[in-house]
Amino acid sequence: MKIVLATLLMVLTGSVLAAINAYEFNDPAQEQRFRTLIAELRCPKCQNQNIADSNAPLSQDLRQRVFEMLQQGHSDTDIIAFMVARYGDFITYRPPLKPLTWLLWFGPFTLMAIVAGLLFVWLRRQRNRPTDLSEQEQARLNTLLADSNKDS
Repeated sequence: MKIVLATLLMVLTGSVLAAINAYEFNDPAQEQRFRTLIAELRCPKCQNQNIADSNAPLSQDLRQRVFEMLQQGHSDTDIIAFMVARYGDFITYRPPLKPLTWLLWFGPFTLMAIVAGLLFVWLRRQRNRPTDLSEQEQARLNTLLADSNKDS
């Protein structure tokens, strides 16, 4: 019975004993650079999380790679350039402005301008659209309007 209980206890506490990456930095500024970099880089697997928040094995590897590059003395620009060369512009939340990313940068504004233009034209046509009232309906409307003007 003790063996079964011990085995059950070990299985249930296995997640508690999971390895936690503890990075040791030379100074607080280097740690801050690390935190900033892993927050700016997107997980290629998760697609909607940065590598700081993702638990995917790929994100763990990328965090380790960023840490190693910081320890080797690489600049933030070098680290981001390495990641972009390896995973493409998708890995950054702020892709560079170049012909391949023009749609990404200007697409939403262009779409909003087109929708605003179409809405303007539609509203203008609606305002200038003649009403199709019969003579009897038009006479009743004129009577109501005249009565309301007298009351005011």
